Amino acid sequence: DVLYMAFSSALSGTYDSSRMAAEELRGKYPDRKILPVDTKAASMGQALMVYYAAQQKKAGKTIDETASYVEENRLKIAHWFTVDDLNHLKRGGRVSSAAALFGSLLGIKPVLHVDDEGRLIPMSKVRGRENALKALVDRMEETALNPKTDMVFISHGDDPAAAARVEQMVKDRLG
Repeated sequence: DVLYMAFSSALSGTYDSSRMAAEELRGKYPDRKILPVDTKAASMGQALMVYYAAQQKKAGKTIDETASYVEENRLKIAHWFTVDDLNHLKRGGRVSSAAALFGSLLGIKPVLHVDDEGRLIPMSKVRGRENALKALVDRMEETALNPKTDMVFISHGDDPAAAARVEQMVKDRLG
């Protein structure tokens, strides 16, 4: 049996492809369960959903119960992130060439969020990398329901020092 937890359908075609593949495979393997779920998540938000799904499996939940859990809880995952280089957003079609150029010259760093439809939404712009990292923790502090008990994942794109600074800020401000 397969539970496939797809990258947000608003950002990628993998969920639609997985549904088509599941339909085709169900014909070949009618006794097997193939359950694609759109996580509405990306990157570490998706990894956090996978972590919670694995906890469900460890607790003895069936594949159907685990798929239902993911669908019921996918909008409870908060994804906040920033990028140091606007050219990555330009290449992905998220910002124009002019915005990437002027933003880079001015040291503008966007603070982005994955919304309930799984889309990347710019929430604010700050100047400088440190202010962007602080803004991530500000957003967490504003929106986290139970920061002292909820699981928090921190990821980075080849910048472990920045991830460590965010980790320390979270510990200092939210326990």
